[in-house]
Amino acid sequence: MATDAEGWIEAFARALGLDAPSAPEREAILALAGVAAHASERTAAPLACWLAARAGLDPEAARALAGRIEVEPGGAHPHPGGD
Repeated sequence: MATDAEGWIEAFARALGLDAPSAPEREAILALAGVAAHASERTAAPLACWLAARAGLDPEAARALAGRIEVEPGGAHPHPGGD
């Protein structure tokens, strides 16, 4: 049984038939999760990572995009800011 996060992720990746993320990829994924969690609620972190993966974005591109997201009051119309 994996006892730490890295071991668990490696075991999960093997179960999925994938390579585990590299150290730089892990850092970028955690940075994306941090942006999402600090911009709204902690529950946004795993969902943002899932959405980025579904969109086929690499973790750094997803983090950069997440850092530009601005949500209008009430959260009705999120849009990328700064463009």
